[in-house]
Amino acid sequence: MADAPQSAPQYDVVIIGGGPGGYNAAIRAGQLGLKVACVEMRDTLGGTCLNVGCMPSKALLHASEMYEAAGTAFAGLGIKVGDRALDLGQMMKQKDDSVGQLTKGIEFLFKKNKVDWLKGRGRIAGRKGEWGQVEVEAADGSKTTVAAKNIIIATGSEPTPLPGVEFVEGKVIDSTGALSLSAVPKKLIVIGAGVIGLELGSVWRRLGAEVEVVEYLDKIGAGMDAEVATAFQRGLTKQGMTFRMGTKVTGAKVVKDGVELMIEPAAGGKAETLKGDVVLVAIGRRPYTAGLGLETVGIETDKRGFIANDHFKAGQDGVWVIGDVTYGPMLAHKAEEDAVAAVELIAGKAGHADYNLVPSVIYTAPEVAWVGKTEEQLKEAGVEFRKGKFPFAANSRAKINHETEGFVKVLADPKTDRVLGVHIYGPQAGELIGAACMTMAFGGASEDIARTSYAHPTRSEALKQAAMGVEGWIMQA
Repeated sequence: MADAPQSAPQYDVVIIGGGPGGYNAAIRAGQLGLKVACVEMRDTLGGTCLNVGCMPSKALLHASEMYEAAGTAFAGLGIKVGDRALDLGQMMKQKDDSVGQLTKGIEFLFKKNKVDWLKGRGRIAGRKGEWGQVEVEAADGSKTTVAAKNIIIATGSEPTPLPGVEFVEGKVIDSTGALSLSAVPKKLIVIGAGVIGLELGSVWRRLGAEVEVVEYLDKIGAGMDAEVATAFQRGLTKQGMTFRMGTKVTGAKVVKDGVELMIEPAAGGKAETLKGDVVLVAIGRRPYTAGLGLETVGIETDKRGFIANDHFKAGQDGVWVIGDVTYGPMLAHKAEEDAVAAVELIAGKAGHADYNLVPSVIYTAPEVAWVGKTEEQLKEAGVEFRKGKFPFAANSRAKINHETEGFVKVLADPKTDRVLGVHIYGPQAGELIGAACMTMAFGGASEDIARTSYAHPTRSEALKQAAMGVEGWIMQA
C-alpha cells in the first residue's frame, strides 16, 4: 500500500460519528489491535442515543412511572406516601446525571482500548493514493486532516421535519425538545404514533398532560403485529391518551396561548383545527449526511438520504457505512451489530448482522417487544404458520404484581416448528424478548422454548406457555 501523506496522522480506521455504531466500532477496532480514531462533534460521546434519545427518554419513562404509581398503585399496596408532588427540575437533573455517567463511561472505554477521540465535525476529503482523507473541524473553526486506510461512516440520523410545520422552541418541538420541557404542558399534541411519539407522550401524560396523538396511518406502532397494535392502542386509550388515526397534518401556527394545528382526514375530507400548549413532531428519523463530503469519494445517497452498502462497503474501497445512515432497522442495537461486523471484516475476520433477529421495543407501560415476522408479513409472503398465545392475566407473577395487561404470541413453522416471530405486549417485554432472539439465532423451535425450564413465578413463563400453545398444550390458562 502506498505511504500516507507524512503531514497527516495515520490510522487503520477513522470513524465519523460517536454514537452506538461509531463508538462500538471504535472499541472493537481497538480490541483487534487496529489503530483507530473516532470523530465526534458533540461535547460528549454516545450520539443521539445516549445524549438526547434512548437513555434520557428511559430515565424519564422510569421516573414518570414511579410518579404515577405513587399516586395510583401505592395505596392499594398498603404504601402511604402523603401528598404527592412533582419536582420536574429534580427529575430532569437525575436524567442528566445518568446520561453524564454513561457518556463518561464511553470516554473511559476509549482510553482503555487506545481509541483517539478527534473532537469536531468530520468530513471526508477525498483520497490521496490509497489513503482516505478525513478533515476534522474543531469548535473554534480550526481544521486538521488525518489519513485512514478505512473510513467508517456512522453519522446516524436526525428527526424528520414535517412540511408546513416549523419548529419553535418550547412550542413546536422534536424529540430532543420533549426531553427538556421546563413545565408540564396542559395539552400535548403528538404527531406520529411510532416508538418516539408514544414513549414521550406517555411520559408527559403520566406527569399530568392531556395527550392527543395524531397519526396518518390507521394503526399505531409502524411495523408492529396488527393484533398487538390493536391491544396496545386500547391500553394506551384506557390510560388516558386519545388518538386521531388516518389523519393528516397540513400546518401549524404558534399563537399567544399555544399552538394551532391544522388537520384533515388522510383519505380526504373536512379540515379541522386542534389546539394545544405544545406540539411534538415525532414522524420518524432520517439519515444524517449533511456536509459529509460523500461526493469526494463518489458516493451518493438514495432519495431518502440512505447510503447503500454491500456487506457494509459503501461503493468505494476503504469506505464503510453502518447504523441509521444505511438500510435496516433504525435502532441503536442494530448499529452496534453493524459496527462489530464491519470492523471484523476490516480486520480480515467474518462479519455479519442478521436484521431479522434485531428486536424492536417500545418502552411504554406495559412495554411492547417483537422479533422476526408478524402474522401479516407471513400471510403476505404465503408462509404457513401456527400460533400460540398466552395472556399475562394468567401469569402468576404478573397477577401478584398487578401487571396483567397484554399477552405473548409465538409464531412457528407448522412442519419444522422453527420459530418465525415472537410478539409480546406486557410487563418487561423488552427483557423477555431476549430469550426469543436467542432461540431464533440458533434456528430453534417453539418446542425448545416450551420444554425449557423457566423459574416460577416469573413473567418469562408467559413466553413458555405461549410456545406450548403452538402445539396446543397450554397448561396455565
